Amino acid sequence: MADPDAPSVPLCEQYAVADVDSHIIEPADLWTSRLDPKWGDLIPHVRFHERRQEDYWYVGDQKLYGVGAFAQARWPEYPPSHPKSLADAFEPALDAKARLAYNDSVGVYYQVLYPNILGFHSHVFLNNMPHELATQCVAAYNDWLVEWCEADPVRLVPMMMLPFWDIDASVAEMKRAHDLGHKGVLFAARYDKVGLPRLVDDYWEPLLGQAQEMGLSMNFHVGFLNNPEDLKGAVDQSKKMDFTRESSLVLLGNAQNVAEVVLSGVCERYPDLAFVSVENGAGWLPFLAESMDWQWLNVGAHKDYPDRLLPSEYMRRQIYGMYWFEQESIQRVVHEMEDNLMFETDFPHATSLSPGPASESPSPRDVIERSLGGLDHTIIEKVLTGTATKLYDLAPPSR
Repeated sequence: MADPDAPSVPLCEQYAVADVDSHIIEPADLWTSRLDPKWGDLIPHVRFHERRQEDYWYVGDQKLYGVGAFAQARWPEYPPSHPKSLADAFEPALDAKARLAYNDSVGVYYQVLYPNILGFHSHVFLNNMPHELATQCVAAYNDWLVEWCEADPVRLVPMMMLPFWDIDASVAEMKRAHDLGHKGVLFAARYDKVGLPRLVDDYWEPLLGQAQEMGLSMNFHVGFLNNPEDLKGAVDQSKKMDFTRESSLVLLGNAQNVAEVVLSGVCERYPDLAFVSVENGAGWLPFLAESMDWQWLNVGAHKDYPDRLLPSEYMRRQIYGMYWFEQESIQRVVHEMEDNLMFETDFPHATSLSPGPASESPSPRDVIERSLGGLDHTIIEKVLTGTATKLYDLAPPSR
């Protein structure tokens, strides 16, 4: 019989916790060391910004952002303040072995890895350089990420970027990156915003069909393919209220992406393809499902499309979400979508579970206990480990 007075074992020690959204801060020579120097300053590179007294990423003369703009983990000042150089950043944001040691200390086992530059500044690669060079930048990034993950290829999980401006190159890169070890695809649902066909169009069939066959999920990360102005408050605003407003609103961005794939017929057309809402929280997902069902019936869409499922049924079948800082709402969300919910930390970004200057950002250990403590262990296992390992085809823990 179990001793009721025995100390409880923290959840992060009972399960191989999968953090399904984190980032690596790209090294300054990622592209300059890998691409043909014939492209000159069009290759993404770092140089010192005199007025700001900060190292900045550039493509040609286009200034992107400071090298430490997304490296606020353990930074001693409140966001959006950030390190001015890579040397000032928290080492686990840059180094794989340091990351693994840090993850051990905060109770994270697996970690799924997304880009910063290619993700948040995809418009620059699309508009400010030849497509040939942009495609080479994507391949170089995918190669570098796999090499970074070689420190522990079981625990560190690479997610591929694709040259979405070229469908044939994207199909080829998906195959190549998957063979290298990438476990999913950074993607968008509204490519019509940049002049490409909508996702339900036959144009995307070679890519989406191949992803379905290969069992690769399509991951909608907040901010990917956004207008640069949409992200300004999350990176550059100096006023705290502006940062709070803009970054909070950005975190609702994937509602459009989910509605697009559910209501346009993409989920109907690709019934075995999973779509993941990344770094957008989860509290809004049950509301969106209920809202779409209501309107679907309210306007008679079910009469026009009698063979379609309810929107909420597609969501349960194919849409996945994740949470990190949510506390009050998450237990209700768990009961609504226990098979579709995962955990993330967003390390090392400004909203990540990385204690900041006043330790107001709790550690993953604390958040897991507060949000999932008391739930049935079958549900906890799904949220912390099972759903992610199945979705991303992760190897069993090696410990």
